Amino acid sequence: MAVPDGQVARMAVTFGRMLRGSGLDVPVSNVVAFTDALGVVGLEDEADVYWAGRATLVRRPEDRPVYDRAFEVFFWRGGDGRFVPTEQPEPESISLAVDTDDGDERADGDDPGDPSVELRFSTVEVLRHKDFAEYSDGELAESHHVMRQMRFAGAPRPSRRQRPSTSVARPDVARTVRSAFSTGGEAIRRYYRAPSLRPRRIVLLLDISGSMDPYARALLRFVHAAVSGRQRVEAFALGTRLTRLTRELSSRDPDRALARASEQVTDWSGGTRLGEMLARFNDTWGQRGLAHGAHVIILSDGWDRGDPDLLADEMARVHRLAHQVVWVNPLKVTPGYAPLARGMAAALPFVDQFVDGHSVEAMERLVAVISGDRSGGDTHA
Repeated sequence: MAVPDGQVARMAVTFGRMLRGSGLDVPVSNVVAFTDALGVVGLEDEADVYWAGRATLVRRPEDRPVYDRAFEVFFWRGGDGRFVPTEQPEPESISLAVDTDDGDERADGDDPGDPSVELRFSTVEVLRHKDFAEYSDGELAESHHVMRQMRFAGAPRPSRRQRPSTSVARPDVARTVRSAFSTGGEAIRRYYRAPSLRPRRIVLLLDISGSMDPYARALLRFVHAAVSGRQRVEAFALGTRLTRLTRELSSRDPDRALARASEQVTDWSGGTRLGEMLARFNDTWGQRGLAHGAHVIILSDGWDRGDPDLLADEMARVHRLAHQVVWVNPLKVTPGYAPLARGMAAALPFVDQFVDGHSVEAMERLVAVISGDRSGGDTHA
């Protein structure tokens, strides 16, 4: 049965309102997802419509019975047994607008009888895909808020501390013997232990040279989001000198943190000699253990005025020390891009993951790579 696109949207919105009236939390973004799903599966098959709605509109397992009852009421079967969606009046217009704030997106105040259905897309969704270079000051602040919600944690690594384990790992002789005392000296139960796991350190190296101007402000906010309130994240600025920013960015107050970082860095928008700065990092911090077993994240477009051979040598040193080296390049997404800049070309053989760095969505993929999901970028041996 062919149903006009407008009627599909109207149907989805009305069903969403019905679910809200039944007590379910159904944001408008989920209704939009339901509409998109119906556009894919169609309205011919009851099971397809049911699962499209359940996958997009039901957020908690305990809401499923309510959804099932609402689905039975809202949709019905025709006299010939064929599944027929409830008829809805054709809307006069459907407009897509973008919210300008983070208010409640459920639109509870909408008039159910209004023939004009307005689907509001959150600014968050718009900002997730927008290039950092195109951000206004307001969008920059909003993206900072979004990035602070990301969960930063390095992939786990075994530590020297031991913990009880249910798997047959390393025998815990002391605990097994103590247990035997309560059973007449017979070791009825054996105990085991395994190394405790702790997240790997994250080291962020941000290129603040002139070529990075369109992206440095947004990426600095990402670095602050990663550092603030966390103990195993370090941050440095790379320009004509190396500046450690961990202490300045550790404040949870974003305005204070960014102001302190700006005061500390005196070489914004200048040149950069990545090889020399990495040599300074390796000599001063890397060899002390800061990079040992860590995720080293370099945020740079790869444009470099220094010696490419020196950069290659220092990248090799970082690669030997680190668990993995991730290079985040905001230009990588550009159509036709190839890593031909001499700095990028010199560094790439020592990069484990080469990822985009132009948007919030790209930063989300980077966080996934850091946490252990290696599917977020190009892998280099």
